[in-house]
Parts: sequence; C-alpha cells; structure tokens
Amino acid sequence: MKVLEQIRKPSKLDQKIASESYDALVSVIEQLHSEQPEIEIEETSEKIKIPLSALKLLGDILKAMGQGKLISLVPIATEVTTQAAAEILGCSRPHLVKLLEDGKIAFTKVGKHRRIQFDDIMKYRKQMKEQQKQNIVDIMNLDEETGLYDS
Repeated sequence: MKVLEQIRKPSKLDQKIASESYDALVSVIEQLHSEQPEIEIEETSEKIKIPLSALKLLGDILKAMGQGKLISLVPIATEVTTQAAAEILGCSRPHLVKLLEDGKIAFTKVGKHRRIQFDDIMKYRKQMKEQQKQNIVDIMNLDEETGLYDS
C-alpha cells in the first residue's frame, strides 16, 4: 500500500494520455465477450490474460487520472492505524479512539496498538455522511414549520 505522501497528482501529459486511453479502453470493453480477455503489450508483443473486472477497474483509474484526481488503491482487507483512520474520516486521532472505545467502529488490538479494517472505516464514513444529510433535511423541515424557510 502506498503511503499518502508518495501519491502525486498526475501531470498534464499523464492526464491527457489517461483521458485518451480511457475513451479507447471503454470502447474496447464494450466489444468484449470473454470474462478473461487477452491483451497484448505492443512494445514486447507479450500477451496477458486479465480478468474483465480488472480492465474495468483500469478504466476507472484512467478516468480519474484524466480528470487530474489522485489515485490510491487499498485492498479491502487492509488494516490501518488509528492515525490513518482519523485522516480518512477527517477527525482527530483522539476523537477516533473515542469512537473505537464507544464501539461505533470495530477494531482489534495488536499489542498496545489498535488496528481498524479499512472496510469498517468506510462503512462508518458512509453512515456518517447519511446522518449528516438527514440532519440537514431535518433542519430544513424545522425551518419550514417555523416559517423561516419558504420551499
């Protein structure tokens, strides 16, 4: 897994190439009928079988790169530190530790250190975003009821 400091925004040239490659790849993927197509590396003439799902993932990566977005792949079963989890959630490490100790996010202990499954962090983050949206709707409804907001 790459460390966040090593991840760099794609250059303008990389963005251009990724964008052009994305369009070509999407066009080719639509024509495929096999779940394990064979691709050929032109420079070496080497042929490689690759799962269709991996080609589609490559398409997603190229699309994001073409838009100048940062890319990071994290295997779902990856465990992260409390500091990394706090950065993902956009909170302080002490706040994250409180969430862990309150049972809001599952974790394991390795010696004195807490480790959190990446998937569990993302589930909590999704729940948190849904709760924020619901809070906004509730506030808007309350404002409408009290006459502070016209819909």
